[in-house]
Amino acid sequence: MNENLFASFIAPTILGLPATVLIILFPPLLIPTSKYLINNRLITTQQWLIKLTSKQMMAMHNTKGRTWSLMLVSLIIFIATTNLLGLLPHSFTPTTQLSMNLAMAIPLWAGAVIMGFRSKIKNALAHFLPQGTPTPLIPMLVIIETISLLIQPMALAVRLTANITAGHLLMHLIGNATLAMSTINLPSTLIIFTILILLTILEIAVALIQAYVFTLLVSLYLHDNT
Repeated sequence: MNENLFASFIAPTILGLPATVLIILFPPLLIPTSKYLINNRLITTQQWLIKLTSKQMMAMHNTKGRTWSLMLVSLIIFIATTNLLGLLPHSFTPTTQLSMNLAMAIPLWAGAVIMGFRSKIKNALAHFLPQGTPTPLIPMLVIIETISLLIQPMALAVRLTANITAGHLLMHLIGNATLAMSTINLPSTLIIFTILILLTILEIAVALIQAYVFTLLVSLYLHDNT
């Protein structure tokens, strides 16, 4: 009960060496693959979900934007599996670290923006100044649009970090409350435990939704620049 509330968010170490890299590389090992001509039901379902997600995200893109389909599908699978593994007891969730989420968001955002400036520089510059803007407001609007552009990767990373961290903290608090009430009042313990189970189901949904939202926003940034 005296454990630090944020202890589960500290990056783990093995013999004094950071184990974050090993944890990041672990989720891809859980994705099943098949060497046979006829797939089983699990792999067939997995391929159907990947195809459905890819089709939904790539429907609005042109030919140049669809070259990112493999990267975006890999991104959503990685974030979803990492978030789900973080719900296991005594596990570490890399997506609760703002530094890691920034490391994912900044290169993808920068690649989309650079592609936009290389292929459609007039349209890219037009976003900084909406049509029909009064002349006195031009400098202020250019500054505002520049800040809104530069803050996009930070918003991506903070959104993912905040949602995953808040859910883990809430589960931790309710779990501690369940243990504390188990020796005091059994009916109250059952009620709190039911709430914990419902919250766990909600967190599973949040883990998948946040992976989809992160990837979808990257896809929208790409669409605006291709």
